[in-house]
Amino acid sequence: MDARLDHLVCWVSDQLRALDFYEQVVGLPGVRAEEFRNGEAAFPSVRVAGETIIDLMPQEWAPRIDEGTGVKGSAGHPVNHYCLAVGHADFEALKARLDRHGVEITGTGADSFGAQGIAREVIYFPDPDGNVIEVRYYV
Repeated sequence: MDARLDHLVCWVSDQLRALDFYEQVVGLPGVRAEEFRNGEAAFPSVRVAGETIIDLMPQEWAPRIDEGTGVKGSAGHPVNHYCLAVGHADFEALKARLDRHGVEITGTGADSFGAQGIAREVIYFPDPDGNVIEVRYYV
């Protein structure tokens, strides 16, 4: 089977604040961002890679999502963290943006195993809703 991650749902309390954070601080381009801002899309997303997005879903929709998936009580659960892999230059640029926006790097690591092998360096930081993001680069 040749599978790829299509999207993940990130629970947020304020979609516009989350969209701004992911676009301006993390540096991910918005998907349907203008449509959402204009009231034409129910939720915005940000693009991680060509085939992968993060949906910024309002927490109050959890019961609705439960109904849609058919797995009662599953929606709204936080994930421990998710990880983005970037190049070294983008990693350094992200650290500078985090500092500029006053976002604390809450954890660091080196030589950490992941999908592409051993990453040289990793950082962790929260989004405005406390969702933990790991970012790493591989040599």
